[in-house]
Amino acid sequence: MVQIGAVWCIIEIMGRSTIAVRQSVSLPSGVARRVQALAKRRRTSANRVIVELIEDGLQARERERKEFFDLADRLADSADAVEQKHLKEALARMTFGQ
Repeated sequence: MVQIGAVWCIIEIMGRSTIAVRQSVSLPSGVARRVQALAKRRRTSANRVIVELIEDGLQARERERKEFFDLADRLADSADAVEQKHLKEALARMTFGQ
């Protein structure tokens, strides 16, 4: 909310929801320095940088999840033994990180 004189209004910026939840997070000093450096370089607040990094991370996780299920669907639909082997290997790498 922003007050200008006696007029109050809610400003929504870049599609963010109008309700913000205050959250306390402790960062390792090295991470905090990197966040501060990014904020300074982008000429924005450290808070905004943290929000963007979290949003990017959540989107990346969702993409990984979708890719995993797409591979699982392809494996279930595949009749080719060679393709099944490759799909199983890809799923194993995603699951176990090898």
